[in-house]
Amino acid sequence: MQKQAPTLGRVLVMAIFALSCFSLLLFLWSAFGGPVPLKPHGYRFHASFAEATQLAQEADVHLDAGVKREACPLDLAPTASTTAALALGDALAVALLDARGFTKADFARSHPRGSLHQQALKHVADVMRRDEDIPAVREDASFASALDEITRGGLGMTAVLDARRRVKGIFTDGDLRRALRGSARASEIRRVAQVMTRKPHTIRPEALAVEAVELMERHRISQLLVVNRAGQLVGALNMHDLFRAKIV
Repeated sequence: MQKQAPTLGRVLVMAIFALSCFSLLLFLWSAFGGPVPLKPHGYRFHASFAEATQLAQEADVHLDAGVKREACPLDLAPTASTTAALALGDALAVALLDARGFTKADFARSHPRGSLHQQALKHVADVMRRDEDIPAVREDASFASALDEITRGGLGMTAVLDARRRVKGIFTDGDLRRALRGSARASEIRRVAQVMTRKPHTIRPEALAVEAVELMERHRISQLLVVNRAGQLVGALNMHDLFRAKIV
């Protein structure tokens, strides 16, 4: 079997883990008077230890995480100091996550198993509705038939398609409320095209399901249409589908 090349996300996760470990190892190394070989080789590095250590004095950037006393009753074994070093390492790791824009989807792609729930590795294609379970009408459909399709589909919406099944819009429960509130009479609305939302948000079937969650949360929507490369409808899902799949 061909070995899969590590992704950028996987490299970042490994780097974050290594940062916390490296922080503790450097502390122990410095605390016990070990050599400091990094500066002579021309490398820049940061230290997160008490100012009195040789490592802190050699560092380009020093973050003081020293403690007045160890938790050890004899004040000898590194205890409180190692905890402080780990906490600072974790803080730096989280800051790096934020600075790089690392998302749940990136984590899911790069995390093989561990404590990450297996459901977070599912793709949209694994949880979306297909075929006859997708509510859809043509763009020239009547307003009444669109309402019937919303009721039949049970997703709180219907896709609006052209003759080649390309998505032209979406008509949701929210669109219905806004249409009725803005119209003198419901009978004035003849075609679904009059009240649908054009250019709706869509997602590809190969995307991670957690990406669908993020897209819904970002745009404050409850339904998503799934399209292929040609923009043709291949699936649909709403937040309840993601709840059932335990993605959220």
